[in-house]
Amino acid sequence: MWADSSFRQAPSYSAISIVNAASNQAGAYAPNTFITIYGANLAWTTRALGSGDVKGDTLPTVLPGTGVTVWVNNSPAHVYYVSPNQVNALLPSDLRPAVTQVRVQVDSTSGPPLTITLEAAAPAFFQMDAHTVIAAHADGSVVTADAPAVPGEYVVLYATGLGTTIPRATYGEIPAKAAPLADMANFGLTLDGVRIDKARIVYAGVAPGFAGLYQVNVQLPEDAGADPEIRLVVGTALSPAALHLPVRH
Repeated sequence: MWADSSFRQAPSYSAISIVNAASNQAGAYAPNTFITIYGANLAWTTRALGSGDVKGDTLPTVLPGTGVTVWVNNSPAHVYYVSPNQVNALLPSDLRPAVTQVRVQVDSTSGPPLTITLEAAAPAFFQMDAHTVIAAHADGSVVTADAPAVPGEYVVLYATGLGTTIPRATYGEIPAKAAPLADMANFGLTLDGVRIDKARIVYAGVAPGFAGLYQVNVQLPEDAGADPEIRLVVGTALSPAALHLPVRH
């Protein structure tokens, strides 16, 4: 049995322990972006979001039985996972680029209010491992070293932090259909430092059925090299370097 909450230690974390959940890097945040907060005393139990927690296609701000709230300014973020040392949440989509305050609260006990800076976009691929992005073949199977993509193939890439869409994401609502990026003119992909022809990017926007998740559908160039470094470009923002897409001729 837990002791009375008045004797529990407050949540502990720092500005550098708040990171983009896809890249695991601090300082890369945008509205509608997944973040991870690392620390201590962040929860008194371990729990992940389950299908039963979603009501009417709306995400919860507190996972039942956890008492954990992540406050972003005056709005509660949508929490996907809590444990004593880690909390994963989705930054509200209705925020604007600005200095923003983040605070973790467990029941009636709060951690320190810390500031992060939200940019218009903070692109980052979700990763299979430290060197490989998560991607899918057209049939939905995962692109891996044992099942690589081939030049000329259509693949689907998964990311967070790509920015505003049309229509704009609704706070807390799981998108039911596609919504492309609002600023496609300044969106791009590079393979080994070379921009892919925009005509090859079939779609870039929200992944239907998954709040906060973006997908990019692209046809790889016929001259794509083996396991190229792949990066997202949104205006002047670039996704982290040294990540690769498994490709074989």
